[in-house]
Amino acid sequence: MNVNPITRLDYPDPDVIRVEDTYYMVSTTMHFMPGCEILQSFDLVHWEHVTYIYETLDHTDAQQLKSGQNIYGQGMWAASLRYHEGRFYICFVANDTRKTYLYTSEKIDGPWKKQLIEGFYHDGSLLFDEDGRNYIVYGNDEIWITELNEDLTAPRKDGLHRLLVSDHKNPELGYEGSHIQKINGYYYIFLVHSLRDRWMRTEACFYSDSLEGEFTGGDVLCDDRGYCGQGVAQGGIVDTPDGKWYAMLFQDSGAVGRIPILLPVTWKDHFPVFGQNGHVPEEIEVHSTRPGYIYQPLVGSDDFRNGLLPRWQFNHDPDPRYYHLDALQGTYTITTREVCTELTQAVNTLTQRMSYPSCAAEVTVDASALKEGDVAGLCALQGCYAAVGITKHHGKYEVLMLDKKEDGILDMTEGTVVESHQIDFRLEADFCNMKDEARCYYRVNKGDWLPIGTVHKLYFKLDHFTGCRFGLFCYAAEETGGSACFRDFKYYDVDEIS
Repeated sequence: MNVNPITRLDYPDPDVIRVEDTYYMVSTTMHFMPGCEILQSFDLVHWEHVTYIYETLDHTDAQQLKSGQNIYGQGMWAASLRYHEGRFYICFVANDTRKTYLYTSEKIDGPWKKQLIEGFYHDGSLLFDEDGRNYIVYGNDEIWITELNEDLTAPRKDGLHRLLVSDHKNPELGYEGSHIQKINGYYYIFLVHSLRDRWMRTEACFYSDSLEGEFTGGDVLCDDRGYCGQGVAQGGIVDTPDGKWYAMLFQDSGAVGRIPILLPVTWKDHFPVFGQNGHVPEEIEVHSTRPGYIYQPLVGSDDFRNGLLPRWQFNHDPDPRYYHLDALQGTYTITTREVCTELTQAVNTLTQRMSYPSCAAEVTVDASALKEGDVAGLCALQGCYAAVGITKHHGKYEVLMLDKKEDGILDMTEGTVVESHQIDFRLEADFCNMKDEARCYYRVNKGDWLPIGTVHKLYFKLDHFTGCRFGLFCYAAEETGGSACFRDFKYYDVDEIS
């Protein structure tokens, strides 16, 4: 069957393992909290949320959006997920703190114990060898291996430390995204890099029968699935209970983010062969270890009557003093904490991933408690964001669109005065073939949807380094203490958009 892209959502840098009949996947969550999400599946195609590893990471001022600081484009990324002798291990770095974190738990849903590993290991991958020795493989351009001590807190004194492979002076992207696995006595390192003559994400693999020996290999997949020249790469491989092998990689897909791609792996002379004839096949045969299992959706509508569902993440650390969930009323309320110049500085913005190839969201906002200059509404959250909102201007309510351009200039449409303090907002996004456009609408008293502003161009850029998300926001431009109340959030995917 045609299964790709997997999830249709921004789950980059996947690392997948199997424990008995269950597959687990970890993915990058960057500056969103809670963070380091774990998904589970029984067929490698359909996935659901299991847990987050942490509610907040180090609670720094930047992670809390305090004093004008932030961790956009930083936070945790490229985690390594392992299961060893009855315990789960997750290792990752955070680029804002420049630390390497290790979380461990006997159960996948926690509780998770946090510790640090001395040093900074870019895109690190853990290896627990059969002789009881522990290693981490990491790096950019140059891929290194460092032996860790028994309690995984630091490099082992006089332990193995050596360069494995290098991709020096690649003008596009040198080797990174390490995944090391030991299979049938051989050590395999899966890496991503780009072709040297143009940007094209490419998967590579090197192997050896000894960590001290020469690693040989090369590129194993250079294919864009016919999609906009965006290569499929970065990830490892996993076996099924019946002995088949698959790779879980990802593909850059424009503003919606980086989406997982599944493909079969076979073997020839102890070396993995990715896909069919060098390409990701359109049809892939998969089998479920639990046929008929019903998965919980990763994104969707919410009436806010069941607590904060795991499909939501805050933009940066939340501040519980300034938001309130009322299950009885079915509302989520944000109170402004400090004066901001724009919505990316606003605390307690609540987000969900957008989905490929198109999606839409609607929400009702009660603006009766806004203060002068406050803005609240629905956004397409990224560096170059689009938003539709309501503000209080000279005591009157006005609807407006916020349009953050690629050059950093923020345009606001001239406010349209409305008589009601309760407004419905709608935001549509089209990511098909990297069209990457958003449109904003509003309505009063459940009337017709009215467009506002212009079609907004979305981008995937390194300033945020994440796919675009729906966001519920409220920020103060003049004085703090105002609030906005959100209810009846509705999420539509491509099949539901009229």
